[in-house]
Amino acid sequence: MEAWLLSVLTWFALPQVGLSTVFIVSLVSATLLPIGSEFAVLALVKLDPPLFWPAVLVATVGNTIGGAISWWMGYGAERAYERLKHQKPHEARALQWLQRFGAKACLLSWLPAVGDPLCAVAGWLRLPFWPCVAYMAIGKFLRYVTMTAALLWWFPGPLPI
Repeated sequence: MEAWLLSVLTWFALPQVGLSTVFIVSLVSATLLPIGSEFAVLALVKLDPPLFWPAVLVATVGNTIGGAISWWMGYGAERAYERLKHQKPHEARALQWLQRFGAKACLLSWLPAVGDPLCAVAGWLRLPFWPCVAYMAIGKFLRYVTMTAALLWWFPGPLPI
């Protein structure tokens, strides 16, 4: 088991396969799993500064695909489960808010804790897929540019590992 874990960690090592690692971490972090991908982007950019824009773009694509997966998960969950029959008042307000703003609400898919479920609820409500994906991509791109630049400013030297 230990050898297998070491081989997996070696395969994901940033210097060898940096952009693919950033892609996979970004994709998985956009599903309902509670992990973040900003530090993977930061680590790659610290190892190879010219990769700033490619890392941001790859992370944006991976995170957007993960958001689209969440959208489809929500869509499938809605089809498998009848509409919520016993909603709490705050849940009903949240659904009404999302329906009112429609696909544009997916701009907020970058938010911690609520962004990933927001994508799933957008699918649940059957908001239009491609506009949702476009707004997810815009929000996630802006987050990666902002967070990576801020983290580079915050950690100007070598990463504290």
